[in-house]
Amino acid sequence: MTLNLKIVTSLGGRYPDRRRIGRGVGSGLGKTSGRGHKGWGQRSGTSRRPGYEGGQMPIYRRVPKRGFTNARFRTDYTVINVETLNGFEAGSTVDLDAVLSRGLTSKVSPLFKVLGDGKLEKKLTVRAQKFTKSALEKIAAAGGKAVVLDLQGREVPAA
Repeated sequence: MTLNLKIVTSLGGRYPDRRRIGRGVGSGLGKTSGRGHKGWGQRSGTSRRPGYEGGQMPIYRRVPKRGFTNARFRTDYTVINVETLNGFEAGSTVDLDAVLSRGLTSKVSPLFKVLGDGKLEKKLTVRAQKFTKSALEKIAAAGGKAVVLDLQGREVPAA
């Protein structure tokens, strides 16, 4: 069963008229003004904290919490596949700023990682904090160069 409620305004505008509570029983919001009889929500200034379930044991207390999570210490990277890099001109330098300016990915982190999915057909210089093994192989096979950066974006000397 679906309800088709059409918002009707007295002035025909975009927003419906606000409910005028406490204006008599004929309005439908008289007497208790939509708050019910007695109890917590009847008083003024009441609010329920997020997660409140009406006295029932809340879900965040019902669910067992065991084990270790690394979520607080995880390092997030903005990732892109080597196949996507084919959109750049041959011989150009590709870094996070170049990828974001073309709209090839959305920024998740200031750290950049290149994954090895797909085939690279152009010779490029790719600057990133991390590369997968297959991405390094594909960049080298295309005649390009992979430059590893540290977390501050400085070039790491080759060991």
